[in-house]
Amino acid sequence: MKLIINGNHIEAQEGDSVLEAALASGIYIPHLCKHPDLEAVGGCRLCSVEIEGAQEAVPSCMTMVSEGMVVRTDSEKANATRKAAMELILASHPADCTGCPKYGKCELQSLYQYMGVSPEKWRKKSRTFANDDSNPLISHLFTRCIRCGRCIRACRELRGVKVLDFQKTKDGVRAGIEEGKTLKEAGCQFCGACIEVCPTGSIMDAVGIIRENVSYSDSVVPCRSACPANIDIPRYVRYIRKGDFSKAAAVAREKVPFPEILGNICNHACEDACKRNELNKPVSVCRLKRAAAANDDLSWKAKSLRSESTGKKAAVIGAGPAGLTAAYYLAKKGHSVTVYEENEKAGGQCRYGIPAYRLPDEVIDREIAHILDSGVEIMTLSKRISPEELLGQGCDAVIVAAGTHRGTKLPIPGNDLNGVYVNADFLKRARQNDPLPVGERVVVLGGGNVAYDCARTALRLGAKEVHIACLENLNQMTATEDEIREGGEEGIILHSAHSFLRITGEEKAEGVELQKVDKFYFDENRKAVIELVEGTNEIIPADNVIFAVGQKPGGTENMGLELVNNAYVKADENLKTSMEGVYAAGDVVTGTKTVIAAIASGRKAAAEVDQYLEGDGDISEELVEKEAAEPFIGRTQCFVDFQRIMPHMADADKRRQDFSIVEEQFSVQQAISEAERCLQCDLRLQITRPKLWNEY
Repeated sequence: MKLIINGNHIEAQEGDSVLEAALASGIYIPHLCKHPDLEAVGGCRLCSVEIEGAQEAVPSCMTMVSEGMVVRTDSEKANATRKAAMELILASHPADCTGCPKYGKCELQSLYQYMGVSPEKWRKKSRTFANDDSNPLISHLFTRCIRCGRCIRACRELRGVKVLDFQKTKDGVRAGIEEGKTLKEAGCQFCGACIEVCPTGSIMDAVGIIRENVSYSDSVVPCRSACPANIDIPRYVRYIRKGDFSKAAAVAREKVPFPEILGNICNHACEDACKRNELNKPVSVCRLKRAAAANDDLSWKAKSLRSESTGKKAAVIGAGPAGLTAAYYLAKKGHSVTVYEENEKAGGQCRYGIPAYRLPDEVIDREIAHILDSGVEIMTLSKRISPEELLGQGCDAVIVAAGTHRGTKLPIPGNDLNGVYVNADFLKRARQNDPLPVGERVVVLGGGNVAYDCARTALRLGAKEVHIACLENLNQMTATEDEIREGGEEGIILHSAHSFLRITGEEKAEGVELQKVDKFYFDENRKAVIELVEGTNEIIPADNVIFAVGQKPGGTENMGLELVNNAYVKADENLKTSMEGVYAAGDVVTGTKTVIAAIASGRKAAAEVDQYLEGDGDISEELVEKEAAEPFIGRTQCFVDFQRIMPHMADADKRRQDFSIVEEQFSVQQAISEAERCLQCDLRLQITRPKLWNEY
């Protein structure tokens, strides 16, 4: 179909509007109420043009092209109509652009600059609507509303939620919800579509939601950016919502080789970042990952990357999560990979540092089987071999991922008494069915998850009374809320905000002297500052004392590599060590962190080593075809009030008797119901960002 715009002969598709035809041909027409993802309504009149033969200027967004149509976008009639429309919009709009949170990104600001309408001429009859900051995720600045209706149409047309509408008030008409109601009460699902389509600073993310130090997409979808491995959490949660657990597992496996392990023991930083926290409780991302992996039909294996052999050999020292991850991805890139592990079985801290009631052997074995299927060779019971030896034996590259398996003691009196243990030895011996002996009374020193692992293990080994003492107060403790709660249910006695002064006894431990902490913090030099409360000393009787205050690598002093603090392997940002061809990953570099952090480090090491071995360094894979998410979510009654689903837990008295798993995985229906709590924040990123006039 041919028409003429401003003297230019152009072609358009039948059914196109004049606005669409003009923009597609590089002819700009100002517009505001029209959004690329919404049906046109012709409300703002800023897109008015003159059509030959018509008496009045018409909105180009609502005028369909016809054969031979002659259009003028810059005629006197069109300009006058647009100017009058803009002046009407600005008449009641606040003249405080520089103070607006959308300054420089506002479509209205861009348009009045394009049209040459000076802000100094605004009549400044601003409406007096009060801002609505009562909602936890969305802030509504009603005075900046220009009544374009885009938010209302997005809520209706894109999402199907239908909570927004034009509201008549004593101060005039505004877009929003019924006065006196919150978005939660109105049935809002906090999808954020209204924020994305709002052309001004009227509807915005609440303060603190959008972070300046990260990309916009990372702020909008914080769970994904909080995950060290950048698992596409909204994508696999959406598959679970649909009941497709295999696809969900495949999405997780695109980034990590151990989704079932992570589903049992991940520290779930993603949940801390979940926006649902602002409404009630976060989505149980970790438990959903476990459910997905447990219901996986392994169909992803058919799409798993398998490159042809490169003829290159790589060696990995340590079969923990970092080392096995690196080995897995290197093998998939076609390299021959051997992992050397000094313990009887592979798994590292997952196998020997985490109690079986949290992570059973069968789960670890299932996950490692996939590693072996990729072609990785694991040599267990291997003597500690140096990187230099491996290079001398024909390896082209080596990754050191030896972990932190050596527990540490604090330098307090009595730390060398009989009956005093360190966390690593205590937990490892318990996993090997050769536990260190415990008496009736045990005191664990430390405030993290490992301290609770030790304490709960001591109970299962026969201790009658178990205490945990730590410097941190309850809010400062690094142990998760779940660990503290479950430990308390099992009878563990917590002494938070207590310093441990000494271990009492002559030859054998008899107790621990504690004193209350008034203040505990780190100064500018990262030195611990502890202020104690006078006269609060007490001695807790103990047959055994377990230090759970940290771990460090062992044997690194014999590797011929430059070290940090006499134990940790020094590696640069690309994980290169001081020796050519040798890389390091995981806790042996960073100190003890989380399993997911170790996996992320292993991925990076694999990519770097692949490049070193003359590969492209691309270890990414797509195990399930990406599908555009359905934007229409519909109205869900009481969505905001959906409570976090908790799986069945064994009775506390029963579970402390043995090492059986304490928490059952979600049933299929429980997992689907929990996934339905997701806000689907990522849908915002599917909404087209309108261009400002200077971008055309």
